[in-house]
Amino acid sequence: MKRFLPWLLALPASGALAAPMALGAAGATSIALFAAVIALTLCITWWAARRTASASDFYAAGGRISGFQNGLAITGDALSAGAFLGLTALVFNNGFDGLVYAIGYTTGLPIVVFLMASRLRRLGRYTFTDVVCARLGGGAIRVFSACASLIIVAFYLVAQMVGAGQLIELLFGIGYSQAIVLVGALMVMYVVFGGMMATTWVQITKAVLMLGIGLLITALVLARFDFSFARLLDSAVSLHPAGAAILGPQALARDPLSGLSLGVALMLGTAGLPHVLMRFFTVPDAKAARSSVLWATVFMNLFYAMIFVIGFGALALLRAAPGYLDARGALLGGGNTAALHLSHLLGGEVMFGAVSAVAFATILAVVAGLTLSGASAISHDICGALLRRFVADARAEMRVVRIATVALGLLAVLLGIAFRGQNVAYMISLAFSIACSSTFPILVLAIYWKGLTPAGAVLGGCVGLGGSLLLTALGPAIWVKVLGHAAPLFPLDPPALVTVPLAFAACIAGSLATRGRPVAPLGAAG
Repeated sequence: MKRFLPWLLALPASGALAAPMALGAAGATSIALFAAVIALTLCITWWAARRTASASDFYAAGGRISGFQNGLAITGDALSAGAFLGLTALVFNNGFDGLVYAIGYTTGLPIVVFLMASRLRRLGRYTFTDVVCARLGGGAIRVFSACASLIIVAFYLVAQMVGAGQLIELLFGIGYSQAIVLVGALMVMYVVFGGMMATTWVQITKAVLMLGIGLLITALVLARFDFSFARLLDSAVSLHPAGAAILGPQALARDPLSGLSLGVALMLGTAGLPHVLMRFFTVPDAKAARSSVLWATVFMNLFYAMIFVIGFGALALLRAAPGYLDARGALLGGGNTAALHLSHLLGGEVMFGAVSAVAFATILAVVAGLTLSGASAISHDICGALLRRFVADARAEMRVVRIATVALGLLAVLLGIAFRGQNVAYMISLAFSIACSSTFPILVLAIYWKGLTPAGAVLGGCVGLGGSLLLTALGPAIWVKVLGHAAPLFPLDPPALVTVPLAFAACIAGSLATRGRPVAPLGAAG
């Protein structure tokens, strides 16, 4: 590796002395790279649209995606802009504590492999609701499952829209609302014309770009320290106000229960996210479903290992470069710009433009997957199953899903504008908390417990969903930071440590109380 050191140090020639870039005044290179990313994704959508002829093609890419390809697509789903920009910022500010989120994300995928992948693929057709209704009959559970999916998707989607608007506004200086409209228009085009096939290949492309740019930044950072990780950490420790404390967990030691609750939310929430579960229906069989998650775990672990180097590299290099800091010593443009500033310091405008374009591609890929999941819940789970007189055949269902996509796109734009000031990372963690407390318990029990009844599933799901929202509102993030009270009424944030067992208990109690009711046989249509 060291023989590449002169080349890496020469990219760019100005090296660490590159002049800081004025945010909101992106140059021609950045604009060209952004345009290239948009053109590439639109070409993928055009190609996919020509191969989307049936409902199976639209919802599940016809089951023609290989395990390796689906692993990359899952990686593209998981590695959102929050994962790249947000985790780099967390490591920049807090050191090792910033990696707790990364550990939670990756440990959730093996849970999907061992508990769910094979059975999901055998039971379901397109969505999470299909799987639940293959085990449980009745319209109530289908309506609840679809509504829970929409709520989770809404929180996750709004977070991505807010992040997209802030990124484009920051880089190009255009209005936040115009930026949100641009993202909304693109995501609607991907889903309406290309369905799951376009969404999958946009995610694959984005994952490859993200891994590639991560490897390049990691190499450039290590090159600054002669490829000595020890020297990198020594430099970071010497510049951070907390000193050597950043090399170990601090927040977990201060509040271990909240840390454990966050871990539960991130690990189990991954297995309950509707847009991630949809990915298991794009592969031809259960073996491919398992291999896709294993590939995704490998790629995500690689990426988060690079985030460790990139985050500490930003800490070591940017804190020693005053041009990227304001008078108070904070990063220009806010903490989430750490990765963008680091890319400019290491590679000038070319590198800055490439990283910005990849971050934008990341957001486009994630919002496309979320929009498809939400539109599927409306068209397939609600209209297709409960309002059959409006959806008489597959062609009518395709019309409904495209109308639902446009409606969701408009709603996402409006909510993205309305929630402009909200914390993106927190909204994503709230989506995970809701998923692990509502959809995850129902899914596990529907697959593994024969005694689950529709009434028990609905009761447990409502208790988990309502409890996670209520206890979050009473917790530190809302009750104290937003509403201004001195102390929270509920101490844990997120409340998953309480709401997950509560949801399981409600499912079991409700099922035992209604166990005399008939249950649809395993594998029956919902």
